[in-house]
Amino acid sequence: MIDELKNNVRTEIGILREISNYTRSLEYVSEHEKSLLIGSIVSLEKTIKIINASIPKLLKDIEITKKLPSDSAKPRSARFSFERIKFKRSDRSLEVVLDRRDKEKFLRELSIGENLLRKIKKKRREEKEVYTEFKVGRGYFKLANKFFFDRADILIKKGYFKNLSVELKKSNLDLLLESYVAVILLSSFLTLVLSIFAVVFFFFFDFAPGFPFFEFFNGSYLLRFAKIFWIPFVSPVLVFLILYVYPSTEKKSLQRRIDIELPFAVIHMSAISGSGIEPSEIFRIIGLNREYPYLRKEIRKVLNQINLYGYDLITALNNASISTPSEKLSELFSGLSTTITSGASLPEFFEKRAETLLLNYRLDREKYTKTAETFLDIYISLVIAAPMVFLLLFIMIMLAGFNVGLSSLQLSLLVILGVALLNILFLILLHLRQPTY
Repeated sequence: MIDELKNNVRTEIGILREISNYTRSLEYVSEHEKSLLIGSIVSLEKTIKIINASIPKLLKDIEITKKLPSDSAKPRSARFSFERIKFKRSDRSLEVVLDRRDKEKFLRELSIGENLLRKIKKKRREEKEVYTEFKVGRGYFKLANKFFFDRADILIKKGYFKNLSVELKKSNLDLLLESYVAVILLSSFLTLVLSIFAVVFFFFFDFAPGFPFFEFFNGSYLLRFAKIFWIPFVSPVLVFLILYVYPSTEKKSLQRRIDIELPFAVIHMSAISGSGIEPSEIFRIIGLNREYPYLRKEIRKVLNQINLYGYDLITALNNASISTPSEKLSELFSGLSTTITSGASLPEFFEKRAETLLLNYRLDREKYTKTAETFLDIYISLVIAAPMVFLLLFIMIMLAGFNVGLSSLQLSLLVILGVALLNILFLILLHLRQPTY
């Protein structure tokens, strides 16, 4: 039985390692995964207790001296009901020797823990993060690189598109500057070609009410040319400006989302720094946390500069403060760099910064509340009161015998259409003004 006892102890050591790993993981997982991990830890603890209960019985079965056989002595199998149990798990197999009476309970606890772990692994496979990287251009980007990459590279080396380079980095678009400029040039060129074809087409044709919806133009061609000649000049410039400004709009959208997550992340950092942990480890914990999907990308910029480029934390923070789209996050990185350099207290720094960010958060919420109240007053005046007043006014005018040029049905439809358009307009304005938190 000595071999069986050693095997049980080795199995317990392996289970203890699992419990230790799961306990360390509790700090980095979501609330749902945390509850599943806790359930798995409890189940593994119960399995250890069951294995421990078999050890005294195994020890009793170990005899230093061999007794003489006798008719009254019971065989070991009768005195102790041991059974070798094997359980195959997803990563390895367990083999222990237990009392037959504990077999069912042992397998049930292991099955519970294994099912909980499978749920966690399944959830992580479903939520597996997709890491993007710079790849060879495909489709439209490949076509743009083929025809305009060299031209774009020349323009960039001459000093053009400096602002676009900064905005492209801050917007976290995984595109090379040369490729994006090539896309702008190709799109502008194609727009110019299509605009020329459109001018030629509409120079000879005009819209018709029936099928095929076009007919030959029979008016003055000089006047016609004066109306459409601007299309090849305006359309490419408009496309160029839209693509040029697009990274800036992405940067602003990303900035708002980061600013939303920042107050709560700084509170998290403050709690972690209170334990005296190394500053770079604080960023690693936040970077692995899925509760901050937009902020963690900026945190990983700091970690990449430390782990891949070999920079120290101060240099990485200063570099990240320049490339981040959020001004508040840039101030946080700069302030943290100064705090570490001067040797000041990190917990105190995070605590003060968290108070400031939370105050700004509350002010933004109050500001939106006041804006919503203002929109409500305007909505009541324009959408509810004004149509009723105008409708009553038109009815009184019609009863007085004045001709307004509209029938009652047309007037009702006009009011309904106006109210619908005003409602759509207010919904759009509220959606644009509404914070995403």
